[in-house]
Amino acid sequence: MRLLISFAALFVSVILLQLSSGAVGPLDALSGLSLDFSTQQVGLLGSAHFVGFFVGCWWAPRLMGSVGHSRAFAAFTAAGAIGLLAHMLVIDPYAWALMRVASGICVAGCYTVIEAWLNAKVTNTTRGRAMGTYRIVDMGGSLVAQLMIGGLEPASYVSYNLLALLCCAAILPLTLTKASQPDTPEAPRLRPKLAWAMSPLAVAGVMVAGLTSAAFRMVGPIYGQEVGLGAEQIGYFLAAFVLGGAIAQYPAGWAADKYDRRWVLIWLSGVSMLACGATVGLAGGGTQAVMFSAFLFGFTTFPIFSVAAAHAHDFATSEQRVELSAALMFFYAIGAIASPLVASSLIDAFGPEALFILISAGHGLLIVFGLSRMKVRRTVDDRTPYAYTPRTSFTIGRLLRRHRDGA
Repeated sequence: MRLLISFAALFVSVILLQLSSGAVGPLDALSGLSLDFSTQQVGLLGSAHFVGFFVGCWWAPRLMGSVGHSRAFAAFTAAGAIGLLAHMLVIDPYAWALMRVASGICVAGCYTVIEAWLNAKVTNTTRGRAMGTYRIVDMGGSLVAQLMIGGLEPASYVSYNLLALLCCAAILPLTLTKASQPDTPEAPRLRPKLAWAMSPLAVAGVMVAGLTSAAFRMVGPIYGQEVGLGAEQIGYFLAAFVLGGAIAQYPAGWAADKYDRRWVLIWLSGVSMLACGATVGLAGGGTQAVMFSAFLFGFTTFPIFSVAAAHAHDFATSEQRVELSAALMFFYAIGAIASPLVASSLIDAFGPEALFILISAGHGLLIVFGLSRMKVRRTVDDRTPYAYTPRTSFTIGRLLRRHRDGA
């Protein structure tokens, strides 16, 4: 209880941030469709978010070093709130894309501050419990954010104003806490070549994870509307995906620690392709069938990033872990930036099923690449412990480094 109280301000800020940022993507998709944006323009909004996310990941540690944790957090939340409030002032898809860049910067910057603060305050004794609580808070906030979609009217100033209020409210717990600010950590160097040197398969895995998650969460509302779901049902559809991903961490972690992680990645991609087929096949089977398919899709695809990251860290030293985590996030962002725009263009040309054909093709290529890598390299005998790895910031590696070292 003392641990939870000491981190209460951080966790409340995470919840409020998730409620705001987690809902804006689906709301933008539904709002864009109601305002007659093209499918491709709606996809552009999702890609713009991840452009901002990448910029925020890179910029946040440097801003913290200049102005401190609290001021940096306030600046990032202000950028996010401005981006939300400006939506209904300028009704233009390309202006909205710039606003989504601001939202992406906000998300990455705020998570960088929170995770840097959390890492500085935990000890070896409290690290596991703190990280467990952090994961539950983060996933819980994301789940509730998807459920909010049914209560938010598309293209409404009130809806965007509500999300902006939640974003602004996230400033209060962290900036008003009496806890002393920690020392600013050194910004991790961004070395993409390091990740490729450690494991080309892990790089491919995180890119496919970025393609899958970003395409589904940013373009999924278009698919939901195309197959006849209402706004509230689309919220449940996205929430089922998040819930499936949360539950999957336990069996995926057990399998990744017991078996060759390359085979785990290959099998996850194989069942992900089956889940894509089930999602398309059950589209006409009623609401419950669609929700089950979304749950299954999240269950099979969500753990791929964490399994790929664990495989890469099997080949890294303790000194390389922070920079390796940052490099993996870089490749995840590349997949996430490209996929919403590509997926929306394919939907525009070939129909809603094209979303899952794209995702299935990505997983098929990952299977082929994984099998080819198994002929080139043996796996290691001394493996790092599996850890659920949030896709939040370049500094997440600091929180997980001791866990991966077995501390």
